[in-house]
Amino acid sequence: MSKRVLTTESGAPVADNQNSASAGVGGPLLIQDQHLLEKLARFNRERIPERVVHARGSGAYGHFEVTDDVTGYTHADFLGEIGKRTEVFVRFSTVADSLGGADAVRDPRGFAVKFYTEEGNYDLVGNNTPVFFIKDPLKFPDFIHSQKRDPFTGKQEPDNVWDFWAHAPEATHQVTWLMGDRGIPASYRHMNGYGSHTYQWTNAKGEGFFVKYHFKTNQGIRCLSTEQAQELAGKDPNSHQTDLLQAIERGVHPSWTLYVQIMPAAEAADYRFNPFDLTKVWPHKDYPLQRVGRLVLDRNPDNVFAEVEQAAFSPNNFVPGIGPSPDKMLQGRLFAYADAHRYRLGVNHTLLAVNAPKAVPGGAQNYGRDGFMAVNGQGRHAKNYEPNSYDGPVETGRPLSAPLAVTGHTGNHAAPAHTKDDDFFQAGELYRLMSEEEKSRLIANIAGGLSQVSRDDVIEKNLAHFHAADPEYGKRVEEAVRALRED
Repeated sequence: MSKRVLTTESGAPVADNQNSASAGVGGPLLIQDQHLLEKLARFNRERIPERVVHARGSGAYGHFEVTDDVTGYTHADFLGEIGKRTEVFVRFSTVADSLGGADAVRDPRGFAVKFYTEEGNYDLVGNNTPVFFIKDPLKFPDFIHSQKRDPFTGKQEPDNVWDFWAHAPEATHQVTWLMGDRGIPASYRHMNGYGSHTYQWTNAKGEGFFVKYHFKTNQGIRCLSTEQAQELAGKDPNSHQTDLLQAIERGVHPSWTLYVQIMPAAEAADYRFNPFDLTKVWPHKDYPLQRVGRLVLDRNPDNVFAEVEQAAFSPNNFVPGIGPSPDKMLQGRLFAYADAHRYRLGVNHTLLAVNAPKAVPGGAQNYGRDGFMAVNGQGRHAKNYEPNSYDGPVETGRPLSAPLAVTGHTGNHAAPAHTKDDDFFQAGELYRLMSEEEKSRLIANIAGGLSQVSRDDVIEKNLAHFHAADPEYGKRVEEAVRALRED
């Protein structure tokens, strides 16, 4: 029996639903990829008005202070002087659950930082894990659908969760993170944050560097076991919100030390892993952590709805000296996040106090006008076109970051393979770093979910991934699943 053909919303057949169109192999994505844009735009509009992902969140204000000189790598003004402080707003969140979900669940945590710099807002939108489940944004709506409530049963289904992972071998690394001891942070204060993606820094000479961000908690890592989390979620679904709020109110101000890994742009092409693959890390022995500064949270929002729920973070909010890399997932998010906020909050969401740039008195200087929730006589009587002869704001001619080289033909390209690139090597490396106790808990967590899957072929596909990562890893998961299914 032939399968039905996947189509766009206009009915055109989809040639490739796994790889976004890019400018050559490994190049930036193309706006002409109608299927990608339609898929992401459609996905952003599936919930009203709750965020589709990261719906349940908490936030706080604070500051970032530079402690080390990084001016050799970036000319970003807010990083330009030791001792310089920049106001920040940070939002933490769970990824998959709805606004009414519990905090203490096994799920990645969002870690989003808005820097109110003197050159505009810089948004760094990451997670509490250095990697993610997929490497191409075309697969993101499908991934989230598999983790969300089933349209028929109305609840999260192990069949859906593990069936998607069975068809996404690149998820094995992140699954190993999620099912391990750090899968359920004890609080937002006791977890690390990561930019996860690869970004670009550019110095005053125009030299480009690729970077990864690591916010290391100064409170120490603390996590919950599955049993502890289940008990806490039942007693206080708002446990993480309560902890963050009360700690700051007591004057116990949580902090993180920011480190970066820095790769000269010229080294990216020949690195053993694809440096722009979100399912991979850069081992610290290759690119050691370099300290940048300290992030401190010291003020709670006055109104959670106005300042946490309406906070809008967009990875495309860069400042001079910082820009994107060819990371496919990042490239997709440059469009999707801003589009989601225009849908949820309206085209004028940047006028809200939590989102408004503090660098420019009176708000952003541009020619945007009108739309829902336009306030304060937006633009007043000034001209709304450019160029003009009436002293309106003008372009600088200075790019924010160094240009990215592109080559090759347009098309739906898979990511370029580097010498050590596969979907399982780093997952195996992570497993082999664990103690015997950590391995045992990891195996139990995986088997607890995988054993609930109804289809044997889906179980076998997932087991094959763990076997490929490490033979012992695969054998132990297989034995644990079999034992649970035989009970």
